[in-house]
Amino acid sequence: MALWGGRFEGGVATSTQEFGASLPVDKHLYKQDIAGSKAHAGMLAKQGIISDSDAQAIAEGLDQIEAQIDAGDFVFDINDEDIHMAIESELTRRIGEAGKRLHTGRSRNDQVATDTRLAVKALTKDLMEANLNLRHVLVEAAEANKKAILPGMTHLQHAQPVLFSHHLLAYYWMFTRDYKRIVAAFEAADASPLGAAALAGTTYPLDRVASAHAMGFKQIIPNSLDAVSDRDFLLDLHFACSTMAMHLSRLAEEIVLWSSSEFGFITLSDSFSTGSSIMPQKKNPDFAELIRGKTGRVYGNLVQLLVTCKGLPLAYNKDLQEDKEGALDSAHTLAQCLSVMSGMISTMTVNADAMRAACKVGHLAATDVADYLAKRGMPFREAHAVVGHLVLECDKRGCQLDDLPLEVFKEASPLFGADITSALDIDAIVAARTTQGGTAPTAVAEQMRLVRASYTADEAYLEGLPYIVPMGQGA
Repeated sequence: MALWGGRFEGGVATSTQEFGASLPVDKHLYKQDIAGSKAHAGMLAKQGIISDSDAQAIAEGLDQIEAQIDAGDFVFDINDEDIHMAIESELTRRIGEAGKRLHTGRSRNDQVATDTRLAVKALTKDLMEANLNLRHVLVEAAEANKKAILPGMTHLQHAQPVLFSHHLLAYYWMFTRDYKRIVAAFEAADASPLGAAALAGTTYPLDRVASAHAMGFKQIIPNSLDAVSDRDFLLDLHFACSTMAMHLSRLAEEIVLWSSSEFGFITLSDSFSTGSSIMPQKKNPDFAELIRGKTGRVYGNLVQLLVTCKGLPLAYNKDLQEDKEGALDSAHTLAQCLSVMSGMISTMTVNADAMRAACKVGHLAATDVADYLAKRGMPFREAHAVVGHLVLECDKRGCQLDDLPLEVFKEASPLFGADITSALDIDAIVAARTTQGGTAPTAVAEQMRLVRASYTADEAYLEGLPYIVPMGQGA
């Protein structure tokens, strides 16, 4: 009989039992459930609600069950509905009456919220590690390719030349912001709902702060209704995952473009490429494409939880059973994507010559030629028009700006002198962008100092976290 079966004369139909069971999903939270139960039992004993011998028997029994699940030897029964019932039923079978006392002063409502928050802390910690690894790889790639210059683009059209290292660091900063969003999700989850019971608290003299600290929570949730019904912390995780997936997708798109025959800026390692079943010459960036494709899956999980929560009255509702599968999926998917992206970046070959050759196409010096005139007194809008005319002349001749004779420049404006050639040099154009955040080597060197400082700070935050109950592998 189900643990809640005293109220019922008949049993639940097999089909509805399977439909209502969350065990296939929440069994992955077995370590969190066991950690919460041990903390709860220890607190009950300290408060004199159960005996010390019962608490000891409960802890030992839970340790045995955890070891068995870790080993993959535990047999889950769908009739147990969820991980809480599966563990408590087995505990009671092993240690008898003491196991029945474990649930004193708590409900599955605060229990599942506790497990989920502990799981989010574990998932976000893993994502922090994967995020830092990718950022490290991006910095290494930037350092290794300091001199490479590629066409910076707007509207996917050649615009101005930039250092490849500068381009990679733009993604570094995106993922740095993602790290902070993951940290925010971690900190949102770092509050214990245990002791809220079903929705209104309990008559037992629980020490909620003690059990919270025993599980590694920073604080308790002050309102019992909010404690069992809040899933904002999961939405924070979903949003952080979605934004990071979007950034990964943007980088993946550029990798797809850069590795194409039309660009040829990079060559992907064989380890991160696939071939064709019919075309022997193909080397496809399938894994970059797959990262791009998985972004929609992560987005979908965010929308699913938003829709699930949008019409729920206080306090707990069965709808919230649908809160975990998407979160587990998004975190797992994103961790894989981060790992694969790190592998692609760290093993790719950068074709600096192809990048530089591409800088000769598209009149990348046009803005600098206009600036040349503006610095000699011509209003920039007039200079813009003059250079636009020169570009049109290039298009008619089928050449680039640096192919035009000096006489053509002088015909366009008497302000042009022989030194105009310096405004057409790609390296000089890049080197001139010395403003903070610019692409000049000196500016990128200063940016790299900020990069290292931000990385060190984020790494220190991760290393300073207290023990976090990890996700289990045996379920």
